[in-house]
Amino acid sequence: DLNTIPNSAVRAIEVLRDGASAQYGSDAIAGVINLRMREDREGGELTLSYGGRDSEYSTLVGAAPAGATWSAPNVLKRSVNDGEIFTVGGWKGFAIGDSGFLTISAEYKEQERTERGGYDMRRQYPLLNPAVATSFDPREQTFNRFSQWYGEPEVQQATIFANAGIDLDESRSLYGWASYQDRSALSAGFQRLADDPNGRNVISIYPDGFLPKLQPDVTDYSLGFGSRWEMGEWDMDASVVYGYNEMMYTIVNTLNRSIGAASKTSFDAGGFDHEQTVFNVSGVRSLEVAGLASPLNLALGIEARQETYSITAGEPDSYRNGGVLLNGAPTASGAQVFPGFQPKNEVDESREAVGAYIDLEANITEQLLGSIAIRAEDYSDFGGNVSGKVAARYDFSDSLAIRTSYSTGFRAPSLQQQFFTTTSTNFVSGVPFDVTTFPATSSVATALGAKPLDSEDSTNVSVGLVFRLGEGASLTFDAYKIELENRIVLSENLTSAAVRTFLTNQGFVAIGGGRFFLNGVDTTTEGLDVVFNYPIKLESGGRVDFTATANFNDTEVTKVPTTAQLAALSPSPVLFDRNNRLTFERGAPEDKFALSVSWTQGDFGVTGRATRYGDALQAQNVPTVTAPDFLMSAKTLIDLEARYTINERIKFAVGADNVFDEYPDPIPPGLNSTGAVAFPQLSPFGRSGRFVYGRVTFGF
Repeated sequence: DLNTIPNSAVRAIEVLRDGASAQYGSDAIAGVINLRMREDREGGELTLSYGGRDSEYSTLVGAAPAGATWSAPNVLKRSVNDGEIFTVGGWKGFAIGDSGFLTISAEYKEQERTERGGYDMRRQYPLLNPAVATSFDPREQTFNRFSQWYGEPEVQQATIFANAGIDLDESRSLYGWASYQDRSALSAGFQRLADDPNGRNVISIYPDGFLPKLQPDVTDYSLGFGSRWEMGEWDMDASVVYGYNEMMYTIVNTLNRSIGAASKTSFDAGGFDHEQTVFNVSGVRSLEVAGLASPLNLALGIEARQETYSITAGEPDSYRNGGVLLNGAPTASGAQVFPGFQPKNEVDESREAVGAYIDLEANITEQLLGSIAIRAEDYSDFGGNVSGKVAARYDFSDSLAIRTSYSTGFRAPSLQQQFFTTTSTNFVSGVPFDVTTFPATSSVATALGAKPLDSEDSTNVSVGLVFRLGEGASLTFDAYKIELENRIVLSENLTSAAVRTFLTNQGFVAIGGGRFFLNGVDTTTEGLDVVFNYPIKLESGGRVDFTATANFNDTEVTKVPTTAQLAALSPSPVLFDRNNRLTFERGAPEDKFALSVSWTQGDFGVTGRATRYGDALQAQNVPTVTAPDFLMSAKTLIDLEARYTINERIKFAVGADNVFDEYPDPIPPGLNSTGAVAFPQLSPFGRSGRFVYGRVTFGF
């Protein structure tokens, strides 16, 4: 989680875009992000920043009920000023002995929520006379119909990061780091109406209805320690790293409808935690090999990993059914919006993994650089994997090179995917049925055709051209094809009458169905990345840097999962529906263009960025005339920032992201029956509008 590292702790970021499982294992199926941390022995900085949303958006409004005493235009414009973010952070370097360093970085952040909901035209209150459909409560005319929290959450977080190192002598050194973060957030579900048609409100508790809210509290910490030394011709490195993350849920401004008027309004819903310990030993050396144009670089290493995952149950009122009826029928169990984890959901699982790799690289000729890597892994839960990578680069001249690679990769199923489970209770004709997210190895999931999760496997082929155009300018083209097999997805909710009957016949009583993680989706992605860089030194002493990028890609789902057990039912449930398939294929833009121009002159600097996102599709399972697939049109966002260095210790910056306040296209009322969701969930650039900010940095 990159949020657990203060910005001030990072010196540089390196990105390897190719799949790199052959060098780094399961985590690197899509590439590697390497953070180089500050290693300062002295000095420091303090940075304060403040910004917020200054925006206006339009939402499409649906029809009011017949005879309604309230109204609104078909298109409603709304001005908002929210989403304030205040951040204070900094770093300080300390000397340890003659060569050592200790750099401590810290950050505190407060983020207010944004709200971009639509206008809710539904009837909110009970009719004054149930026999008269138009006997509306006068409060309907004054109720705030922008009642949803549809946007970014409230966040408070405090983070500290320490990085240290020291040379023991010319050939031995020690290094280590430690981090800690405490984060609290607040987000919301959907509004429960005062006269909720699904019977989810108790009017004596919430006479105006209520907006249930989720408050996750996250604790995250890590500790790493390592040593580097020389052993003959080898440069050795050994390290051990421990990390822990815990998320506990409190559900507030809610109720348990089945307890009735005696219900609490805040619940401890339980949570989960994950910890991981990694031990690594690696060595690097150079070998003189006859026939090669350069020494052969040899790297090899071993890694051992142990990780655990557990779920903790919430308090009983967060999940139980209190037995209070509504119109003679049972009501939903547990806290509204997020029923707590039940004791039967609790898990405490662990696994171990061991891996070893070897990596060779050398200039075969003066122009041809080649590399090969192979890594073997063995996991205690799902088995083993061997991944490999072959890459080459040929320089035709100082101005032209070609590069290519072929690699296989894998991603191990996470413990969370294997063991996450949660249960809610629904009533069908007054009979309670548990609807559960099952582990794939559970007896119910197995009866429905689930199998133990296996790894996702990839094949990645790329070829690229590099043009060096002189004066620092460069142009690159990289084409790629990525085939992914056995992608892990969450099945649809399997709760039809046919499923319930099947489970009952299998001996599972009062099980209303559910869902589970499974392998089975295969995809093929083909794409092209283009990058152009052009730095210009001005006669005045200033500098202008141009960077232009383009990405084109196309993804096709080539296989979807099925099970024989479900295929035999009538009607046969769908494991992976049309909506999910099209989300893989068209849920993200197939093209994206970006242009960045940065000018510096003495103490002044200005940066402008333009990013164009191509169109994307938010699909429906069964599109209709009134609820069709929704195509989001292409949009271009502009960001600007101006900087001024007042003196060697003080720097100031002001800027705006999304200067022209672009939004995704609003969704039509046919896709927004509650009025709550004003914009498509799959917007590639969010839905919060313009953000204006200022930043000041003090050096010392």
